[in-house]
Amino acid sequence: MPNTSKQTDFFDHVQVITEKFLTKRAQIRHEKKEKRKAKNPVLDWLDAFIWAACMVLLANQYLVQAYRIPSGSMIDTLNIGDFVFVNKIIYGPELLPGFFKLPSVVSPKRNDIIIFENPSYISKGVAFDVTQRIIYMLTLTFVDIDKDEKGEPRVHFLIKRCAGYSGDHLIMENGNMKIRFLGEDRWVNENEYNAAIGWNHRISRLMRQEQYPAIDAAAKAAGWVDAKLNPSESLYSKSQASGEMRYPDFLTYEKIRIETLRKASPGDTRYAALLAKHRLGWYVPQGRILPLGDNRDNSRDGRYFGPVKKSKILGKGMFIYWPYWRMGVMK
Repeated sequence: MPNTSKQTDFFDHVQVITEKFLTKRAQIRHEKKEKRKAKNPVLDWLDAFIWAACMVLLANQYLVQAYRIPSGSMIDTLNIGDFVFVNKIIYGPELLPGFFKLPSVVSPKRNDIIIFENPSYISKGVAFDVTQRIIYMLTLTFVDIDKDEKGEPRVHFLIKRCAGYSGDHLIMENGNMKIRFLGEDRWVNENEYNAAIGWNHRISRLMRQEQYPAIDAAAKAAGWVDAKLNPSESLYSKSQASGEMRYPDFLTYEKIRIETLRKASPGDTRYAALLAKHRLGWYVPQGRILPLGDNRDNSRDGRYFGPVKKSKILGKGMFIYWPYWRMGVMK
């Protein structure tokens, strides 16, 4: 009998605890339900919006970010208006928009499509830059408050291909790139190298090879004029065809113009220094890459602003998600 009494007391105790627990839980649920009923529907919607916005911001900042292609510098790989996703975590995301880039064991490789800060971009201030990037991310690229005096978006970020790697030496000949790799003594044609590796992306050219005589004549004529000399009638006549080119090879034009000035004023050291930059090409130091657009005659890229630090590279292109007929992985 004593054992039976103890067992009864134990079960009674358990029953009391269980009833208290269930009653408390029911009370909490009832209070939450009543609070939801009393809550302003506008505030309820605002809470949901803020929560969703925070999730979008975190995903864009640290994982995957949406970008809209603003120019034709990567045609035919990327077209104007394409919406793309960029892998932000692969090279180390920024802790805050524009600040404190985290390290990564992965570095950009040759042929990667990368997004990076435009070296030519002039900041409007830290507060504006952070605000602009937050709004840009929250609206999935549809709203960009960073406009120029004409109302056009200022290019804060560029998306190009990693064409030159640390230790490379690169030159351009009539718009075609040649590479001398680290430790090598011969130049390799870029298109031949890409074909041998199996890369099938297209290097687009807007200028045809048969148009180069007109560019040559126009550049020489400009050099004569800059030297306060009159170009010949035949040279002037040949150069007229260059005016029909919408996207001429400006680098070749500028090289020939400076060569003409150098011949006209051989004692002027300024022209010798400028000409050396065109003739020697670009060397890519350690810790940097040379980004180039696939559309070589319409791309403001590393040929103009030089190699870019790897620490300035924000992500790697993943795939196009809009328009739907162009959806696919970037290559």
